[in-house]
Amino acid sequence: MEIQTIYQYFEECGVVTTDSRQCPEGSMFFALKGASFNGNAFAEAALEKGCKYAVVDEEQYVKGNPRIILVDDVLTTLQQLANFHRRRLGIPIIGITGTNGKTTTKELIAAVLRKKYQVLATEGNLNNHIGVPLTLLKLSGSHEMAVVEMGASHPGDIKELVDIAEPDYGMITNVGMAHLEGFGSFEGVVKTKCELYDFLREHGKHIIFMDQGNEHLKAHSNGLTVVPYGTEAEGLFVKGTLGPCEPFLTFKWMNEGEEYHVKTHLIGSYNLKNALAAIAIGRYFDVPSTAICEAIEEYVPHNNRSQLTETEHNHLVVDAYNANPTSMRAALDNFRIMNVPHKMVILGDMRELGTSSTEAHQNVVDYLSACGFERIILVGEEFGKVNNGYEHYPDVNALKEVIQQHLPQDMYILIKGSNSMKLAQLQEIL
Repeated sequence: MEIQTIYQYFEECGVVTTDSRQCPEGSMFFALKGASFNGNAFAEAALEKGCKYAVVDEEQYVKGNPRIILVDDVLTTLQQLANFHRRRLGIPIIGITGTNGKTTTKELIAAVLRKKYQVLATEGNLNNHIGVPLTLLKLSGSHEMAVVEMGASHPGDIKELVDIAEPDYGMITNVGMAHLEGFGSFEGVVKTKCELYDFLREHGKHIIFMDQGNEHLKAHSNGLTVVPYGTEAEGLFVKGTLGPCEPFLTFKWMNEGEEYHVKTHLIGSYNLKNALAAIAIGRYFDVPSTAICEAIEEYVPHNNRSQLTETEHNHLVVDAYNANPTSMRAALDNFRIMNVPHKMVILGDMRELGTSSTEAHQNVVDYLSACGFERIILVGEEFGKVNNGYEHYPDVNALKEVIQQHLPQDMYILIKGSNSMKLAQLQEIL
Protein backbone atom coordinates (compact mmCIF):
# COMPACT_ATOMS: atom_id res chain seq x y z
CA MET A 1 0.00 0.00 0.00
CA GLU A 2 1.36 3.44 -0.94
CA ILE A 3 2.40 5.68 1.95
CA GLN A 4 0.07 8.41 0.63
CA THR A 5 -2.86 6.06 1.20
CA ILE A 6 -1.64 5.19 4.70
CA TYR A 7 -1.36 8.92 5.35
CA GLN A 8 -5.01 9.43 4.47
CA TYR A 9 -5.93 6.92 7.17
CA PHE A 10 -3.61 8.73 9.59
CA GLU A 11 -5.26 12.06 8.82
CA GLU A 12 -8.59 10.56 9.84
CA CYS A 13 -7.09 9.53 13.18
CA GLY A 14 -4.48 12.15 14.01
CA VAL A 15 -3.07 9.96 16.79
CA VAL A 16 -1.06 6.74 16.66
CA THR A 17 -0.37 4.10 19.30
CA THR A 18 1.85 1.04 19.46
CA ASP A 19 0.42 -0.23 22.75
CA SER A 20 -2.84 -2.16 22.60
CA ARG A 21 -3.35 -1.36 26.28
CA GLN A 22 -3.54 2.36 25.47
CA CYS A 23 -5.89 3.03 22.59
CA PRO A 24 -7.25 6.58 22.45
CA GLU A 25 -10.62 6.79 20.76
CA GLY A 26 -10.21 7.03 17.00
CA SER A 27 -6.44 6.40 17.02
CA MET A 28 -4.34 4.28 14.65
CA PHE A 29 -2.66 1.14 16.04
CA PHE A 30 0.68 -0.01 14.64
CA ALA A 31 1.29 -3.69 15.41
CA LEU A 32 5.01 -3.69 16.13
CA LYS A 33 6.93 -6.84 16.98
CA GLY A 34 9.36 -7.33 19.83
CA ALA A 35 11.61 -10.06 21.12
CA SER A 36 8.80 -11.57 23.18
CA PHE A 37 5.59 -10.31 21.53
CA ASN A 38 3.85 -9.98 18.17
CA GLY A 39 1.73 -6.87 17.92
CA ASN A 40 -0.25 -8.38 15.05
CA ALA A 41 -1.98 -10.63 17.54
CA PHE A 42 -3.42 -7.57 19.32
CA ALA A 43 -4.85 -5.78 16.29
CA GLU A 44 -8.46 -6.81 16.89
CA ALA A 45 -8.19 -6.00 20.59
CA ALA A 46 -6.89 -2.53 19.73
CA LEU A 47 -9.92 -1.90 17.52
CA GLU A 48 -12.26 -3.08 20.26
CA LYS A 49 -10.63 -0.68 22.72
CA GLY A 50 -11.14 2.38 20.55
CA CYS A 51 -8.68 2.43 17.65
CA LYS A 52 -10.16 3.31 14.29
CA TYR A 53 -7.58 1.39 12.25
CA ALA A 54 -4.87 -1.19 12.90
CA VAL A 55 -1.76 -1.67 10.75
CA VAL A 56 -0.40 -5.24 10.54
CA ASP A 57 2.16 -7.11 8.43
CA GLU A 58 0.87 -10.68 8.69
CA GLU A 59 -2.06 -11.48 6.44
CA GLN A 60 -3.61 -14.03 8.81
CA TYR A 61 -4.58 -11.21 11.19
CA VAL A 62 -6.56 -9.20 8.62
CA LYS A 63 -9.52 -11.61 8.74
CA GLY A 64 -11.49 -9.62 6.17
CA ASN A 65 -11.77 -6.61 8.48
CA PRO A 66 -11.64 -3.40 6.40
CA ARG A 67 -10.24 -1.51 9.40
CA ILE A 68 -7.15 -3.74 9.52
CA ILE A 69 -4.55 -2.48 7.02
CA LEU A 70 -1.96 -4.92 5.67
CA VAL A 71 1.55 -3.63 4.88
CA ASP A 72 4.89 -5.30 4.15
CA ASP A 73 6.53 -4.23 7.42
CA VAL A 74 4.81 -2.29 10.23
CA LEU A 75 7.96 -0.62 11.61
CA THR A 76 9.11 0.54 8.19
CA THR A 77 5.62 1.88 7.47
CA LEU A 78 5.61 3.79 10.77
CA GLN A 79 8.95 5.37 9.92
CA GLN A 80 7.92 6.24 6.36
CA LEU A 81 4.67 7.73 7.60
CA ALA A 82 6.56 9.89 10.11
CA ASN A 83 8.91 11.12 7.41
CA PHE A 84 6.01 11.85 5.05
CA HIS A 85 4.23 13.79 7.80
CA ARG A 86 7.38 15.70 8.69
CA ARG A 87 7.84 16.72 5.03
CA ARG A 88 4.18 17.62 4.66
CA LEU A 89 4.29 20.09 7.55
CA GLY A 90 7.79 21.44 6.84
CA ILE A 91 8.32 22.63 10.42
CA PRO A 92 11.96 23.50 11.33
CA ILE A 93 13.53 20.67 13.33
CA ILE A 94 16.57 20.78 15.60
CA GLY A 95 18.17 17.34 15.90
CA ILE A 96 20.12 16.55 19.08
CA THR A 97 22.39 13.64 19.89
CA GLY A 98 25.44 13.03 22.08
CA THR A 99 26.88 10.60 24.60
CA ASN A 100 25.88 12.51 27.71
CA GLY A 101 23.44 15.30 28.50
CA LYS A 102 21.28 15.12 25.39
CA THR A 103 17.99 14.68 27.25
CA THR A 104 18.69 17.50 29.72
CA THR A 105 19.91 19.71 26.87
CA LYS A 106 16.81 18.91 24.84
CA GLU A 107 14.60 19.86 27.79
CA LEU A 108 16.47 23.13 28.32
CA ILE A 109 16.32 24.03 24.63
CA ALA A 110 12.60 23.33 24.49
CA ALA A 111 12.02 25.40 27.65
CA VAL A 112 13.93 28.34 26.17
CA LEU A 113 12.26 28.20 22.75
CA ARG A 114 8.80 27.93 24.33
CA LYS A 115 9.27 31.45 25.64
CA LYS A 116 8.63 32.59 22.05
CA TYR A 117 7.40 29.65 19.94
CA GLN A 118 5.01 26.71 19.97
CA VAL A 119 7.47 23.82 20.33
CA LEU A 120 7.18 20.05 20.13
CA ALA A 121 9.98 18.15 21.89
CA THR A 122 10.78 14.48 22.36
CA GLU A 123 9.05 13.17 25.46
CA GLY A 124 11.45 11.65 27.97
CA ASN A 125 14.09 9.70 26.10
CA LEU A 126 11.94 8.29 23.29
CA ASN A 127 14.91 8.74 21.00
CA ASN A 128 15.27 5.48 19.05
CA HIS A 129 13.97 4.05 15.75
CA ILE A 130 10.47 3.85 17.25
CA GLY A 131 10.48 6.90 19.52
CA VAL A 132 11.61 9.36 16.84
CA PRO A 133 8.77 8.44 14.43
CA LEU A 134 6.24 8.60 17.26
CA THR A 135 7.52 12.08 18.15
CA LEU A 136 7.28 13.31 14.56
CA LEU A 137 3.72 12.02 14.23
CA LYS A 138 2.74 14.33 17.11
CA LEU A 139 3.61 17.37 15.02
CA SER A 140 0.65 19.54 14.11
CA GLY A 141 0.02 22.73 12.23
CA SER A 142 0.08 24.62 15.54
CA HIS A 143 3.77 23.85 16.09
CA GLU A 144 6.39 26.34 14.95
CA MET A 145 9.48 24.29 15.80
CA ALA A 146 10.47 20.81 16.98
CA VAL A 147 13.37 19.55 19.09
CA VAL A 148 14.04 15.88 18.36
CA GLU A 149 16.42 13.81 20.45
CA MET A 150 18.27 10.93 18.78
CA GLY A 151 20.04 8.10 20.60
CA ALA A 152 22.44 5.47 19.32
CA SER A 153 24.09 2.27 20.47
CA HIS A 154 25.37 0.93 17.12
CA PRO A 155 27.00 2.37 13.98
CA GLY A 156 24.38 3.65 11.56
CA ASP A 157 21.76 4.37 14.23
CA ILE A 158 21.97 8.16 13.86
CA LYS A 159 21.92 7.92 10.06
CA GLU A 160 18.69 5.94 10.28
CA LEU A 161 17.11 8.55 12.54
CA VAL A 162 18.20 11.64 10.60
CA ASP A 163 16.89 10.07 7.41
CA ILE A 164 13.49 9.86 9.13
CA ALA A 165 13.49 13.24 10.89
CA GLU A 166 15.43 15.26 8.30
CA PRO A 167 16.59 17.92 10.78
CA ASP A 168 17.29 21.47 9.64
CA TYR A 169 19.74 22.21 12.48
CA GLY A 170 21.94 19.96 14.57
CA MET A 171 23.68 19.67 17.92
CA ILE A 172 25.96 16.99 19.33
CA THR A 173 26.34 17.63 23.06
CA ASN A 174 29.58 15.63 23.37
CA VAL A 175 31.15 12.26 22.62
CA GLY A 176 32.34 9.76 25.21
CA MET A 177 32.87 6.12 26.00
CA ALA A 178 29.40 4.55 26.09
CA HIS A 179 27.74 1.52 24.47
CA LEU A 180 31.18 0.26 23.46
CA GLU A 181 29.79 -3.23 23.01
CA GLY A 182 27.80 -1.87 20.09
CA PHE A 183 30.18 0.78 18.75
CA GLY A 184 33.36 -1.26 19.16
CA SER A 185 35.55 1.73 20.02
CA PHE A 186 35.53 5.40 20.95
CA GLU A 187 36.20 6.20 17.31
CA GLY A 188 33.01 4.30 16.46
CA VAL A 189 31.10 6.51 18.90
CA VAL A 190 32.41 9.69 17.28
CA LYS A 191 31.72 8.48 13.75
CA THR A 192 28.16 7.47 14.60
CA LYS A 193 27.26 10.68 16.42
CA CYS A 194 28.71 12.71 13.53
CA GLU A 195 26.28 11.03 11.14
CA LEU A 196 24.09 13.99 12.17
CA TYR A 197 26.72 16.38 10.79
CA ASP A 198 27.02 14.23 7.65
CA PHE A 199 23.30 14.53 6.94
CA LEU A 200 23.26 18.30 7.39
CA ARG A 201 26.32 18.70 5.21
CA GLU A 202 24.97 16.46 2.43
CA HIS A 203 21.55 18.14 2.39
CA GLY A 204 22.73 21.75 2.47
CA LYS A 205 21.42 22.40 5.99
CA HIS A 206 24.60 23.78 7.41
CA ILE A 207 23.82 25.22 10.85
CA ILE A 208 25.20 23.36 13.87
CA PHE A 209 25.47 24.48 17.48
CA MET A 210 28.76 23.25 18.93
CA ASP A 211 30.83 23.34 22.09
CA GLN A 212 33.90 25.08 20.71
CA GLY A 213 36.09 23.33 23.27
CA ASN A 214 35.31 19.84 21.97
CA GLU A 215 38.16 18.93 19.63
CA HIS A 216 36.50 15.68 18.48
CA LEU A 217 33.49 17.59 17.19
CA LYS A 218 35.52 20.42 15.66
CA ALA A 219 37.44 17.85 13.62
CA HIS A 220 34.19 16.71 11.96
CA SER A 221 32.59 20.12 11.39
CA ASN A 222 34.19 21.00 8.05
CA GLY A 223 31.75 22.46 5.56
CA LEU A 224 29.25 23.41 8.27
CA THR A 225 28.33 26.81 9.68
CA VAL A 226 29.11 26.62 13.39
CA VAL A 227 27.30 28.62 16.05
CA PRO A 228 29.89 28.22 18.84
CA TYR A 229 29.36 28.26 22.58
CA GLY A 230 31.68 27.46 25.45
CA THR A 231 33.67 28.75 28.39
CA GLU A 232 37.14 29.60 27.15
CA ALA A 233 37.62 30.20 23.42
CA GLU A 234 37.46 33.59 21.76
CA GLY A 235 34.76 34.61 19.29
CA LEU A 236 32.01 32.59 20.94
CA PHE A 237 28.37 33.27 20.13
CA VAL A 238 27.63 32.51 23.79
CA LYS A 239 30.28 32.43 26.50
CA GLY A 240 29.62 31.34 30.07
CA THR A 241 31.49 31.28 33.35
CA LEU A 242 30.84 28.77 36.12
CA GLY A 243 29.72 30.08 39.49
CA PRO A 244 29.48 28.26 42.81
CA CYS A 245 27.59 24.95 42.99
CA GLU A 246 26.19 24.89 46.53
CA PRO A 247 24.67 22.56 45.55
CA PHE A 248 22.85 23.94 42.47
CA LEU A 249 24.65 25.07 39.33
CA THR A 250 25.03 28.84 39.00
CA PHE A 251 26.73 30.67 36.14
CA LYS A 252 26.89 33.91 34.21
CA TRP A 253 26.87 34.58 30.48
CA MET A 254 27.45 37.58 28.28
CA ASN A 255 25.36 39.01 25.46
CA GLU A 256 26.25 42.28 23.71
CA GLY A 257 27.98 43.69 26.77
CA GLU A 258 25.21 42.69 29.17
CA GLU A 259 26.01 40.14 31.89
CA TYR A 260 23.33 37.72 33.01
CA HIS A 261 23.47 35.65 36.21
CA VAL A 262 21.55 32.37 36.32
CA LYS A 263 20.77 30.11 39.28
CA THR A 264 19.47 26.74 38.15
CA HIS A 265 17.83 23.72 39.73
CA LEU A 266 20.47 21.50 38.13
CA ILE A 267 23.06 19.53 40.05
CA GLY A 268 26.44 19.32 38.37
CA SER A 269 28.93 21.77 36.91
CA TYR A 270 28.90 19.56 33.81
CA ASN A 271 25.43 20.95 33.08
CA LEU A 272 26.97 24.35 32.31
CA LYS A 273 27.63 23.30 28.70
CA ASN A 274 24.06 21.99 28.39
CA ALA A 275 22.70 25.33 29.57
CA LEU A 276 25.00 27.29 27.25
CA ALA A 277 23.78 25.16 24.34
CA ALA A 278 20.20 26.14 25.13
CA ILE A 279 21.20 29.79 25.40
CA ALA A 280 22.98 29.67 22.04
CA ILE A 281 19.91 28.24 20.33
CA GLY A 282 17.62 30.68 22.12
CA ARG A 283 19.75 33.63 21.02
CA TYR A 284 19.99 32.32 17.46
CA PHE A 285 16.21 32.19 17.25
CA ASP A 286 15.79 35.64 18.82
CA VAL A 287 14.39 34.65 22.20
CA PRO A 288 14.94 37.65 24.54
CA SER A 289 17.87 37.20 26.90
CA THR A 290 15.78 37.76 30.02
CA ALA A 291 13.31 35.11 28.84
CA ILE A 292 16.17 32.69 28.22
CA CYS A 293 17.36 33.13 31.80
CA GLU A 294 13.84 32.66 33.14
CA ALA A 295 13.39 29.42 31.20
CA ILE A 296 16.62 27.90 32.51
CA GLU A 297 15.97 29.00 36.09
CA GLU A 298 12.43 27.59 35.97
CA TYR A 299 13.48 24.17 34.63
CA VAL A 300 13.41 21.40 37.26
CA PRO A 301 15.03 18.07 36.27
CA HIS A 302 13.24 14.77 36.79
CA ASN A 303 13.56 11.06 35.98
CA ASN A 304 16.70 10.69 38.12
CA ARG A 305 18.78 13.06 36.02
CA SER A 306 21.02 15.40 38.03
CA GLN A 307 18.33 16.11 40.59
CA LEU A 308 18.55 16.89 44.28
CA THR A 309 16.09 15.05 46.50
CA GLU A 310 15.63 16.09 50.10
CA THR A 311 14.44 13.28 52.38
CA GLU A 312 13.71 13.10 56.08
CA HIS A 313 17.17 11.69 56.64
CA ASN A 314 19.54 12.81 53.86
CA HIS A 315 20.22 14.97 50.80
CA LEU A 316 20.33 12.80 47.67
CA VAL A 317 22.06 13.75 44.44
CA VAL A 318 20.32 11.30 42.11
CA ASP A 319 21.92 10.68 38.72
CA ALA A 320 20.91 7.07 38.24
CA TYR A 321 19.49 7.09 34.74
CA ASN A 322 22.66 6.16 32.91
CA ALA A 323 26.39 5.83 33.48
CA ASN A 324 29.53 5.56 31.40
CA PRO A 325 33.16 6.51 32.12
CA THR A 326 32.66 10.10 30.94
CA SER A 327 29.50 10.82 32.91
CA MET A 328 30.76 8.93 35.98
CA ARG A 329 33.92 11.03 36.15
CA ALA A 330 31.93 14.23 35.61
CA ALA A 331 29.53 13.33 38.42
CA LEU A 332 32.37 12.51 40.81
CA ASP A 333 34.28 15.67 39.91
CA ASN A 334 31.23 17.80 40.56
CA PHE A 335 30.37 16.05 43.83
CA ARG A 336 33.97 16.39 44.95
CA ILE A 337 33.97 20.19 44.59
CA MET A 338 30.43 20.67 45.89
CA ASN A 339 30.64 22.81 49.03
CA VAL A 340 28.54 20.61 51.33
CA PRO A 341 29.44 18.47 54.36
CA HIS A 342 29.37 14.69 54.93
CA LYS A 343 29.62 13.27 51.43
CA MET A 344 28.86 9.66 50.59
CA VAL A 345 28.71 7.95 47.17
CA ILE A 346 26.82 4.89 45.96
CA LEU A 347 28.05 3.83 42.53
CA GLY A 348 26.56 1.10 40.34
CA ASP A 349 28.02 -0.72 37.36
CA MET A 350 28.46 1.04 34.04
CA ARG A 351 26.88 -1.30 31.49
CA GLU A 352 27.61 -2.08 27.80
CA LEU A 353 31.33 -1.28 27.90
CA GLY A 354 32.44 -4.57 26.33
CA THR A 355 36.11 -5.47 26.66
CA SER A 356 36.84 -2.04 28.20
CA SER A 357 34.58 -2.68 31.19
CA THR A 358 37.13 -3.94 33.73
CA GLU A 359 39.62 -1.19 32.96
CA ALA A 360 36.91 1.47 33.11
CA HIS A 361 35.63 0.30 36.49
CA GLN A 362 39.16 0.06 37.86
CA ASN A 363 39.80 3.65 36.76
CA VAL A 364 36.74 4.77 38.74
CA VAL A 365 37.93 2.94 41.85
CA ASP A 366 41.43 4.36 41.52
CA TYR A 367 40.04 7.89 41.22
CA LEU A 368 37.86 7.47 44.30
CA SER A 369 40.92 7.23 46.52
CA ALA A 370 41.68 10.91 45.85
CA CYS A 371 38.15 12.21 46.42
CA GLY A 372 38.00 12.21 50.22
CA PHE A 373 34.40 11.00 50.53
CA GLU A 374 33.34 9.81 54.00
CA ARG A 375 31.79 6.60 52.73
CA ILE A 376 31.96 4.76 49.40
CA ILE A 377 29.67 1.92 48.33
CA LEU A 378 30.01 0.01 45.06
CA VAL A 379 27.24 -2.10 43.57
CA GLY A 380 27.32 -4.72 40.83
CA GLU A 381 29.22 -7.52 39.19
CA GLU A 382 31.63 -5.31 37.24
CA PHE A 383 32.79 -3.40 40.32
CA GLY A 384 33.23 -6.79 42.00
CA LYS A 385 35.84 -7.79 39.42
CA VAL A 386 38.27 -4.95 40.20
CA ASN A 387 40.68 -4.34 43.05
CA ASN A 388 39.09 -2.14 45.66
CA GLY A 389 38.90 -1.86 49.41
CA TYR A 390 35.44 -0.34 49.56
CA GLU A 391 32.07 -1.69 50.58
CA HIS A 392 30.71 -3.80 47.75
CA TYR A 393 27.34 -5.47 47.17
CA PRO A 394 26.33 -7.71 44.26
CA ASP A 395 23.07 -5.88 43.57
CA VAL A 396 20.74 -3.19 44.85
CA ASN A 397 18.65 -5.63 46.90
CA ALA A 398 21.66 -6.70 48.95
CA LEU A 399 22.52 -3.05 49.59
CA LYS A 400 18.94 -2.22 50.57
CA GLU A 401 19.03 -4.85 53.31
CA VAL A 402 22.16 -3.27 54.80
CA ILE A 403 20.81 0.28 54.56
CA GLN A 404 17.53 -0.69 56.21
CA GLN A 405 19.49 -2.03 59.18
CA HIS A 406 21.92 0.90 59.38
CA LEU A 407 20.40 4.00 57.81
CA PRO A 408 22.82 6.86 57.00
CA GLN A 409 21.82 10.17 58.53
CA ASP A 410 22.46 13.80 57.53
CA MET A 411 24.60 12.87 54.55
CA TYR A 412 24.88 14.26 51.03
CA ILE A 413 24.73 11.08 48.96
CA LEU A 414 25.57 10.81 45.25
CA ILE A 415 23.72 7.90 43.61
CA LYS A 416 25.14 7.13 40.17
CA GLY A 417 24.92 4.06 37.93
CA SER A 418 23.37 2.58 34.83
CA ASN A 419 19.57 2.52 34.85
CA SER A 420 19.54 -1.30 34.81
CA MET A 421 21.25 -1.31 38.22
CA LYS A 422 18.00 0.10 39.67
CA LEU A 423 19.77 2.37 42.15
CA ALA A 424 16.89 4.84 41.96
CA GLN A 425 15.05 2.46 44.30
CA LEU A 426 17.37 3.60 47.11
CA GLN A 427 15.57 6.95 47.31
CA GLU A 428 12.67 5.22 49.04
CA ILE A 429 14.76 4.16 52.02
CA LEU A 430 17.48 6.83 52.21
